[in-house]
Amino acid sequence: MLNPKALTALNEIIRRGSLRRAARHLNLDPSAVSRQIKQLEEEVGVALCERSETGMRATQAGVLLLDHFHRQQAAEAAALSQLSALQGLRSGEVRIAVGEGFIADLISLPLQSFMARHPGIEVVVRMAGVNEATELLRDFEVDIALLYAPPVDPILCCHVETCQPLDLIVPAEHPLLEIAEPLTLSQVAQWPLALIDECTGMRQMVNQAAQQERVSLRAQLRTNSVSVLKNFVRSGIGVTFMPELSVVEELRRGDICLLPMQHPALATTRAQMCTRRGREMTVAVEACVTHLQQGLRFFTADAPRLLGK
Repeated sequence: MLNPKALTALNEIIRRGSLRRAARHLNLDPSAVSRQIKQLEEEVGVALCERSETGMRATQAGVLLLDHFHRQQAAEAAALSQLSALQGLRSGEVRIAVGEGFIADLISLPLQSFMARHPGIEVVVRMAGVNEATELLRDFEVDIALLYAPPVDPILCCHVETCQPLDLIVPAEHPLLEIAEPLTLSQVAQWPLALIDECTGMRQMVNQAAQQERVSLRAQLRTNSVSVLKNFVRSGIGVTFMPELSVVEELRRGDICLLPMQHPALATTRAQMCTRRGREMTVAVEACVTHLQQGLRFFTADAPRLLGK
């Protein structure tokens, strides 16, 4: 049986890109970590990591071994969680990566009800861009990823998918409201514009559409804050792109208005709730996925305007 401490050391070296950083995280002397890796490589008869321009990386053999290590950890966690389930799901952990800021606002109430129902389960929520959230799932750092405009990636196991178009949000009585047809980016480009950061699925969809339509979009405001985007529009300064369900209250109050976009990438943007393919879910994670499927509007049905609501 392979030394689990050596496997943990290898995992940390690859994760952190440095033997010294791994040793610091493990609270060990670098020489001790180096010996563990050397003994592990002697045991399997092949090099497991190598230096690169960006730091230490796994060799092909290292990737295979770490994949085995992660699956072993996941299987052990699943077995322990099933034992916990026999006691009424009294303990456990659920780690969630949220790929967009507005989703964090939407999951607040469903998560509160989940934790009230299962007070023994610890919930960890990490904010990340859509690509980072996918990588966290790939690297076994989180159990669930809530994604908007997710990448095509075979590692993603999608439990639910809904259509949540990326619409244009404008101030009440804005001149663009006089246009009856879905808008082109050329029409939008004529107005002061706010854009979310590049790491988000929202921004990546806008960039993709702009590139395909050969339109240059100049942002008067760039931000990583959904609240700042909303205020930019609500104050009458300009327009921005957001899904309908992220501005339900503002629409209800009449503070802002929503206009559909013509480009297919924006008109058919998807939202997904994903876990990692090939990883067995713990009972706690499975319970959380089910709860969010039932209680999080963003993942229970398509955007209201698509349903005629």
